[in-house]
Amino acid sequence: MEAVDVRGKFVWHQLMTRDVPGAKDFYSRLVGWKTMPWPLDPAYTVCHADAGPVAGIMEIPSDLPSEVPSHWLQYIGTRDVDSTAQAAVRGGGSIVKAPGDMQGAGRYAVLKDPQGAIFAIIDPENAKPEGAGAPPLGAFSWHELATSDNEAAFAFYSGLFGWDALERMDMGPLGVYLIFGEKGVQRGGIYIKPAENPGPPSWLPYVHVPNADEGYAVALSKGAKGTVPPMDVPKGGRIANVIDPAGAAFAVHSMGAVPKKTPAAKPKAAAKAKAAPKAKAAPKAKAKPKKAAPAKKKSSARKKVAKQVAKAKKGLKKIVKSALKKYRAAKKKSASRKKARPARRKK
Repeated sequence: MEAVDVRGKFVWHQLMTRDVPGAKDFYSRLVGWKTMPWPLDPAYTVCHADAGPVAGIMEIPSDLPSEVPSHWLQYIGTRDVDSTAQAAVRGGGSIVKAPGDMQGAGRYAVLKDPQGAIFAIIDPENAKPEGAGAPPLGAFSWHELATSDNEAAFAFYSGLFGWDALERMDMGPLGVYLIFGEKGVQRGGIYIKPAENPGPPSWLPYVHVPNADEGYAVALSKGAKGTVPPMDVPKGGRIANVIDPAGAAFAVHSMGAVPKKTPAAKPKAAAKAKAAPKAKAAPKAKAKPKKAAPAKKKSSARKKVAKQVAKAKKGLKKIVKSALKKYRAAKKKSASRKKARPARRKK
């Protein structure tokens, strides 16, 4: 039987975490994976998509420093792990875990590229031929490297795995997004990590889901932190990035062909939108009496005040009239007294 060509392909993905039970629940709900223990090591969890096993979950080894965060580790295929590890060192990288055999998995090693991103290489025991077309749901569809020098990083990986630069997209102030792959098949992208983004250069895996928006909402509801909300990507598809509850960066990816279910729901949304004005019209009709009510209150209040003012004026008029009458009477009396005095003097 002819050996499967695995060189340069991302053949396995492994989550190193400090919360295995929490990770199993989180990713099962987010992606729909079925998790089960690996028969050769029950402490290792294997995640199954409909197409088969796609990833593993394990506890971060106790011998690693406590500051090592939860993270996803990408395994890139090679048929000569030892030679590839040596070539990585010659290219400016370093060896984190020397080549060794793992029963039931194959020979592997963990490396670090010249810019500081960690990745693994593996010669898998039971590799399956890569299917044509888009990756199935639940499988990984894209791999993105955020680094300090995208061209230098590409040269390093290209030397190890034979990757081609398929496209260089100008993203303006964000620089060039270099899309790599082989034989015309895109594998991922490399870009310069913005200075404000914390942490060293690193790889980010994208998994194919039915709907990136729904996946993002599920992730947040399960305690994840959103880093890139759902957005469209060039040439179709939609993505969203999160940091899982234990601190590992992860992304979901829905492709252009999958969200065709969304337009089917649009007529319902449109029907609701059309019905909305009817609902709004009723409150407007009822609102008129409410607006008129204050006017009545104001009119009533004004009338009341007017009556009080009129009453006061009437009262004041009576007082003035009475005072004037008394004043005239007093004046008349005084005048008659003055007339009476001279008559007495003549006598």
